[in-house]
Amino acid sequence: MRLILLFLLGSLAICARAFAADPVADATAKFLAGLPVRNTPLESFANTPGWAQHATELDRAWQQVEKRQLSKIRAWAPQALGTAYEDTGPMFYMFSGPDFLYANAFFPNASTYILCGIEPVGAIPDLEKIPRGVLPSSLSNLRKSLDAVLSFSFFITKNMKVDLKQKQLNGTLPVLYFFLARTGYTIDSVALVALDREGNFVPEGKGTTPGAKIVFSGKSGRQQTLYYFSSDVADWAVKTNPNFGKFCELQGQGLTLLKAASYLMHSDNFSQVRGFLLAHSKIIVQDDSGIPFRFFKKDKWDIHFHGRYLGPINRFLKNGQLDLAKENAAAAPQLLPFSFGYQWQPSRSSLIVATPK
Repeated sequence: MRLILLFLLGSLAICARAFAADPVADATAKFLAGLPVRNTPLESFANTPGWAQHATELDRAWQQVEKRQLSKIRAWAPQALGTAYEDTGPMFYMFSGPDFLYANAFFPNASTYILCGIEPVGAIPDLEKIPRGVLPSSLSNLRKSLDAVLSFSFFITKNMKVDLKQKQLNGTLPVLYFFLARTGYTIDSVALVALDREGNFVPEGKGTTPGAKIVFSGKSGRQQTLYYFSSDVADWAVKTNPNFGKFCELQGQGLTLLKAASYLMHSDNFSQVRGFLLAHSKIIVQDDSGIPFRFFKKDKWDIHFHGRYLGPINRFLKNGQLDLAKENAAAAPQLLPFSFGYQWQPSRSSLIVATPK
């Protein structure tokens, strides 16, 4: 009996370790997010010059985005998305960059978040390797990289190319850390990963697709996984490097979000990713910059309109959609209570919720 008891206690200890948070990664995320790091391995870093200002500025920005956007999405999404809001399947977010914030706001229960963009993954943040004298400017650069998404709900690609190539705190991981910490999650583990041509995980090498895997948990203790892959999904790129697409195929049917996607899938140069999403989505939530409206055939999709479609912003005027304008006007949907996509004012924002029949 004693041996059995010792075995059970040992098993429980192993399970506890398996689900325990990575104290350094989690503390790093909190530090970068301007949250308290008392009683963590990084407690002394709170004395870094400029960190108090960093925390104050991020507190203010977060309170604003919470009031203006996130609280309203949380109130809107359960009814507008129906059972998809509670769905625990995988979630696809192409052209996302490191935008875990809105992926989680619309689909908080997804088991796996799959984000992708052309922005580099970067190194796993390690504050011990950053000279203390350089850290204040690194934190300032991080705030700068967050400005657009916190103010307008999307990242600006050309700015990200500069913001994420800093010597310290580079790539998408610092931004992902920020979002995870500020949305109340605990980071359990972080690893750099790579995909081969079959979509399987392999050691990084020639021809592999770089990515990051973050396992995290909320107050309930349920673990969820976030993947970010640096991958070009243009048809020509997929032909030579199918790795990321193969990985997505292995995930089965999923939940899809498309926002501020530069109208790339309006071009036949992105026909493969467009076709994948149409074939593998249980639901598609998107603005007009995602999949062209003409691909949602009435005999195959149920469409619900939200907000008034007023056409693209000036930079993308050539991508106006007369069929979408006509159907949206006929539906006369209520205004969105939050902004979405390039039309950053709620009164000018619109989206569709498409579910396959």
